[in-house]
Amino acid sequence: MDLIAYQPSIKFFVPLGLAKTLREWGANDVTELDWWQAAMLNEIEIQPTPVQHWSKRSFFDRNKSLWAGWMMKWSDFSFYFAGDSGYSDDFKETAKRLGSPTLAAIPIGAYEPRDFMKAAHMNPEEAVQTFVDLGANYAFAIHWGTFKLTTEPMDEPKVRLRHSLTENDIALNRFRALQHGEEWRTPIREK
Repeated sequence: MDLIAYQPSIKFFVPLGLAKTLREWGANDVTELDWWQAAMLNEIEIQPTPVQHWSKRSFFDRNKSLWAGWMMKWSDFSFYFAGDSGYSDDFKETAKRLGSPTLAAIPIGAYEPRDFMKAAHMNPEEAVQTFVDLGANYAFAIHWGTFKLTTEPMDEPKVRLRHSLTENDIALNRFRALQHGEEWRTPIREK
């Protein structure tokens, strides 16, 4: 793994069942966590959360390890990474247990055909519901516009996101689909 070669002292936090794989790839400092189990790194609390998906690293290990979203908390800021997930009540439970994040990364793409993708990938409307369920102050869209994974047009997710935010009376500056490489400082400044 190139990341380990370039940064041999990197610390990994992974869901249950993945530490062995990372060690086989050469990682030395791996902390394996169950859903809701917290660990500290300096002043940051790191905690995996359940999300709706599955895991697989080879042909023979489907669901042999956990998959997760991640909440990271500083004293005055929190960040939630939803990862690769379908929509579920897990986001309401995360907010209930861990509080609402200052900033969240929520997937909006790779959702068509819906009957096939719904269990693992949310659409933009479900992403807006996830934003509401989490009670996040701000969010940015992930899992869209980079690789052609499914049948929806590449630019459709961000158009549908804006439409859903408008329909739900949510200010467009609170949940953004950033351009690749775009910097957005507002969530960091408004602690």
